Order: sequence, then structure tokens, then C-alpha cells
Amino acid sequence: MRVRVLLMASVAAAVLAAASTQMRAQDSGSFTTELPAVEVAPPKTEARTTVRRARPASRPAATAAHRTAVTRVGVYPTTPIATPSTALAVDKVPGSINFVNTPDIQRTNSLNVMDALQQNVAGLNISNVAGNDFQANVEFRGFVASPVSGTPQGLAVYQNGVRVNEAFGDTINWDLIPTAAIKSIAVVTNNPAYGLNALGGAVSVQMKDGFNYHGAEVDLMGGSFGRLQSSLQWGKQIGDWSVYTALEGVHDDGYRYFGQSDIRRFYGDVGYRNDSSEFHLNMGAAQNNFGASATTPLELLDQYWGAVYTTPQTSQNQVGYLNLTGKVDVTPSWTLEGVAHYRAFNQQTVDGNPTGTQLCDPPNQALLCFGDGIAPANGMNGQQLANPFPAGSFLGEIDRTITNTNTGGASLQATNTDQLFGHDNRFVVGTSFDASVTHFGSSAELGTIGTDYVVSGSGIFLGTSGNPASDGPVSLRATNQYTGLYALDTFDVTKALSVTAGGRFNDARIVLQDQIGTALNGNEVYDRFNPMIGATYKITPELTAYAGYSEANRAPTPLELECADPNHPCILATFLVSDPPLKQVVSHTYEAGFRGTHDFSFGTLDWKFDGFRATNTDDILEIPSLLQGFGYFQNVGNTRRQGIEAEANLRSSRWQFRASYAFIDARFLDSLQLGSNSPAADANGNIQVLPGDIIPAIPRHRIKASFDYSVTDAFKVGGDALWVSSQYLVGDASNQEPQLPSYAVFSAHASYQLDKTYQIYGRVDNILDNRYYTYGGFFDTTQLPNFYTGNQFTDARSLAPARPRAFYLGMKATF
Repeated sequence: MRVRVLLMASVAAAVLAAASTQMRAQDSGSFTTELPAVEVAPPKTEARTTVRRARPASRPAATAAHRTAVTRVGVYPTTPIATPSTALAVDKVPGSINFVNTPDIQRTNSLNVMDALQQNVAGLNISNVAGNDFQANVEFRGFVASPVSGTPQGLAVYQNGVRVNEAFGDTINWDLIPTAAIKSIAVVTNNPAYGLNALGGAVSVQMKDGFNYHGAEVDLMGGSFGRLQSSLQWGKQIGDWSVYTALEGVHDDGYRYFGQSDIRRFYGDVGYRNDSSEFHLNMGAAQNNFGASATTPLELLDQYWGAVYTTPQTSQNQVGYLNLTGKVDVTPSWTLEGVAHYRAFNQQTVDGNPTGTQLCDPPNQALLCFGDGIAPANGMNGQQLANPFPAGSFLGEIDRTITNTNTGGASLQATNTDQLFGHDNRFVVGTSFDASVTHFGSSAELGTIGTDYVVSGSGIFLGTSGNPASDGPVSLRATNQYTGLYALDTFDVTKALSVTAGGRFNDARIVLQDQIGTALNGNEVYDRFNPMIGATYKITPELTAYAGYSEANRAPTPLELECADPNHPCILATFLVSDPPLKQVVSHTYEAGFRGTHDFSFGTLDWKFDGFRATNTDDILEIPSLLQGFGYFQNVGNTRRQGIEAEANLRSSRWQFRASYAFIDARFLDSLQLGSNSPAADANGNIQVLPGDIIPAIPRHRIKASFDYSVTDAFKVGGDALWVSSQYLVGDASNQEPQLPSYAVFSAHASYQLDKTYQIYGRVDNILDNRYYTYGGFFDTTQLPNFYTGNQFTDARSLAPARPRAFYLGMKATF
């Protein structure tokens, strides 16, 4: 992989360098990047004039400094189809502004988009639940967008106006988004226009194209834990046409055993625009392989930080997509935008685990049973299995899944800017339709577990068992049809006061067809209209107040619907066994705050202060079963997430300092009895949750700070600091066990511009080599011994260790 990446980058650098020589004779190498700004956006017609002037046929050659120039704009996306000409002026958005731009992404020197989100969004936190940096959870205000199947999802994610939550479990595979090709990211709150799953908000990712990126760049970096990454991108405009392409490759051995990652991503865009319209055909593909370590018993981590507990744990993600986007100015006041898309996604997982299969109780010890020593463990032929394993073996199983999803759909949106009753007004109406077909399959192969916790297969596969909780094969066809209709209107009551109102109607239809029997068959329909209303008031030219209320809903996923019966639990994220109904989750969000800007003699200060409260009705959680390793999904009544966010950004021509604080209080509002593998569980494996108990895995406090300083025009340094408070472990919803400790992490980076083409840079992550954990839960201490010490486990905590100190060096060539 390393040789291929280096060869690809070297060849591409030569090709792009030759192409850029010809290109510079016709076009410049500069590009602009959007930043949120406090200025009100110019009138629509003026904005279009500015755009046309920004793309002449030829320009003077640009220096490297010009390439990183930033143009501040005053618009922000409020609908899934977001373009600068139809986005809303920042001062009229009745919600928090969270924006990540190209320089924010570049300063991380990372091809993992989650690093930029972590650094730049106050209320956002990353937890490495899967044991791999590229497959972490993104948690924002207590709502999660996760690549881990079975995690209840609470954020909608869009790429160029296309929803990329995978249909089967609403998961988000952040590794499939090409980071170098990202132009900007907006984390939107308090807005139902983003459809299903926008309980806590939505993440809107806009990609680069040849109109906003001109030139070529090759970036190579390597460092600790076998990290080697390369990226190249090239963009060009020729008259009314543009082209952009990006390639990325990453190899990382990981800081834990079996934690290797290999990432290959491509993104391309071909665009055309004239005075009244703009069209883009963009496409992408990725093939990524991961070794994931998941959580590990604390007693093993005390012996070695890279330890794992039962493996293999691997996953392979493949995706290919094709999107056609268009924007037409129908009249001076009407703009029509549309998106048509197709996406093919394939995921294969291999997961070594302890097994519920065991020797039967006497006198049938020559046979295998499942779960209780009595129920027969059957093979694929339906007959009870004889015990083929030597005496003293520790039995395990290798669980495999295949998820193959094809999704197609279209969205259409119209924007009108005619005045209403003599006042400025912006009206948006849109509709979307997405249809997905998923084929899901799983199997379980029996095996033995060695002293290195590696599960070795035997070639014996489990079939349907007499036990309701079984690892029998699954073959399911799931069809999702999601339809939405939304409208938003922003009316300027006065020049200072703007009111926004609207809503979205969501229709979700899910059909489940068992391909082996009939147990998994189901047909569910979920409908809801979600309203919103908000207002902004410009107190002074430098200070704006805002407030709003909105609702959003999430339909249960096919995965949740097929694993929702406590009497028929399944191996979470692997096997499906039953189909009782689940209620849809509805969030009710209030948000209010202030944002402002002020110019000092030494620099400019941008700041915000925001408070929110989101109450979920019929929330869905993942509940462990009494049978270790099994579980189910359940509506758990009402939950609430509330808090405050404060952020300040002070910058001058030579330096920038940013700091933020977020407080998030997430609690259960109803009394519950939940299954748990916590040591606090009673003899029946249950815990009692009381109103006011804190929801696990959500830190209450998070503090972030960063700075950048230009020592000279060529030499720049910077640093980042992160502090995250303690959190309860997953499974401790009754708050009876010790919390996961708080942690602090410090990082630094520096770069030196050798000339207008070449730059060298480096960074150090976790400078103090702090050993900390970002996620944790519990495990059954009786299933396997501690092979490191030869004793039985006594501590039920199983944690996800974070990356130790790491050094990276790189070189960037910009043509």
C-alpha cells in the first residue's frame, strides 16, 4: 500500500506540474473560501454580479499567499440544497452558526474530516468507540452520528445536498468523505428542513469544484504508527466550464494490535455555468479497509495500551456515487435548484466474539447447546451439533455480515426573493424523494479463542436454533422510501427584525422481507409534520440576538425494527430475529443566543453565546440482553439534552486565537427498567433508571482552545488544547458506577514556506503523551480468563484507549 501511494503521488505530481504550466498561462491558481461573517449578504442580483466578475478568462499568476486568501461571506445554509445565492444571510439565521472552512481543515494536516470538526465546533465531541480513528462517533449536543451499526443516530449528514446516512441503520461512514475535496462544513441546528434524523441538527458538507478551486496541489505526510498519507487535487476553469478532481490514500498501522487502516478515495466534478444557470456532475468512489479493536478490558490495557479483546474485528467499506446538481435563475427573483443522485454502498464485517454456544448439560456433554446448556445448537442442516473441539478449549465464534445498499433519489427546491408588503422576504419551498434497497446477510462460524484472544474458525456454521436468541443465518431485503416536503419563509419585519417560519412533512415507508423464512417480514409507515419558527434582531450593527423553536423526527431503521423484542434479542449490529413495532422519535428544540463582532485596533473579535433545550419523546436506546453479547432496541420514554455554548475568535493579520466552552446536560425524564451488564445490575440483569439520571457517554463539559501565529511571512506555528469532562459508561444509565475520567490533550503544529511552490510542515499530537479513554462500557468477566496474568478478570470495565503521542512530517507542493 505504501509503495502504491507514493508511486501514485509521484506520477500525479509530475502530471499535474506539467498541466499547471499550461494552465497558468490561461488562469490563476487562486481560490476563495467561505467563512461565516456578520455582514448582511448583498442583494441577490448584486451577489450574482460579484460571482460573474470573479471568474474572468485569465488572471495574473497567484502566489502561495494568494492561494490561502479568505473571502468572508455573510450567508449560511438553511436547507439541504445550499448555494451562496440561495443561502440565508447570517444575521437572519435563528440558530447557532457552526462553520468549518478550507483553512480550518488544512491546519489539521489530516485526511480525517472528524479532526477538523472536533477542533472547530464547540458542542461537538469525538469518541473512538470502534478503536479506529477513522470510524469514531461524532457527538453534537448529545446526539450522535456514528459508523457503528446499532448506535441510535441523531444527526442528518448531507454531501452536496445529498443525504448520506446509510439506509439500513442511518449510520455515517465519515471515512467515505474525501477530506481534501471539502470546501466547507456547516453544522446546522434548530431546523427541520433537513428531514429525518435531524434531531440534534444536521451536518452540511459542500465540496470543491473548478469554479472555486484553481491550481494543483500534492501533499505527502508520514509519521508515527506507520502513518503514510498522500493527497492530490487539481481544479481548472475554462470559460464557462470547470473541472476538479481529488485523490487520497492513507495507510496507518494503528496504535493497537490489529488496528491497521487502508483508505483510497476519489472525487471529481465537472461544471458548467452561464449568466443564468449552473450545473455540476460530480462523482466519487472509495474502498477502505479497517482493523478495529473496539473496547478492551481495563485490566488488559493496564498490561499493554494496544491490547485487544477477541479479534478479528475488521470492516471493509466500498462506495460509488454519481450526483447531478443544477441551479437556474428562472426570473430575477425566482431560482430553481435540483439534485438527482445514485449511490451504491457495500460493507463487509468480520467480528470475533465469545459465543453463547457451549457444551450441553450432562448427560449430553458430547453435544453443543446454545445459551442455557439445554437448547440445542444446530448446524446449517438443522441438526444438533456434536462437540468437535478438544477438551479445555475456549469456544468463540466469527460473526460475518454483508450489507449491500443501492440508493437513488432527487430533490427540487425553489427560492423567491420578491418583496412582501414592501418588506424584504425570502421564501423557499422544496421536496425530496429517496428510495433504497438493502440486502443484508449474516452468518456465525464456531471456533476457538487462543491466548492472544484471536478467534480461529472451524468451518462449522451455526444454523437456526431452538433458542429464541440464536446466531442462525440471516438474509433480509429491506426497502426504504423517504419523501419530504418543506417550506421556509424569512420576512423582514423591520431592517433589524427578521422572522423565519416553516416546516417539513416527512413520510417514511419501510418494507422488510425475510429471504429465509417469514419471521423478519414487516411493513411500517411513519408520517409527521415538523414545524419551526424563529426570529433574529440586530440590536446594533455589531450585535444580533436570536431565538427559535423547532421539531424533528427520526423513523426507526430496518436494523432497529428487526431487533426490538426483548424475548428475541440479537447480536447487536449483526443478527436480526424479530419485528415488533417501534415508535418514531420526535425532538422538540428551543434555542436562543447572541452573536456579534467588534473591530479593535489590533484585530477583530467574533463571538457567540447560545443556549438550547431538546426534549425527545419515545427515544430509542440500545439495551443489553441477559444473554451476554445480545441485545435489542427499545423506546425508553422521554429524554432531554440542554446546555450552553460560548465561543470567541480573535484574529489579526498575523495571528488568530479561538476558544470555546460547551456544557451539555443529558438526562432521562422517565422511570425505566433496563437490561444492563453493569456490576450494579440486580440478579435478573436489570438496573432501575430514575427521572434525572444522566444519559451515559455524553461528557457534560468540553473546553477547546487554539492559536496560530505567523512568526514571519514564511514561518507559522500553532497549537490546540482540548479538555473533556468525565462521563458515565454505556450500560450505567442508573449512574451507580465510577465515571470515565476527564482528559486533556495538547497538540502543536508548524509550517515553513520554502518558496511559492513548496511547503514543509509538521505536527505533534498529544504532546504530553496522556493516556486517556474516550468511551467505555462493561463486559462479562466470567467468559474468558485474563491470559496475560492467568487470573480471572475482576474489573468489568471495558474501555477505548486514545492515541498516544504521535509525530508527523509532511511536504506540500502547490502549483
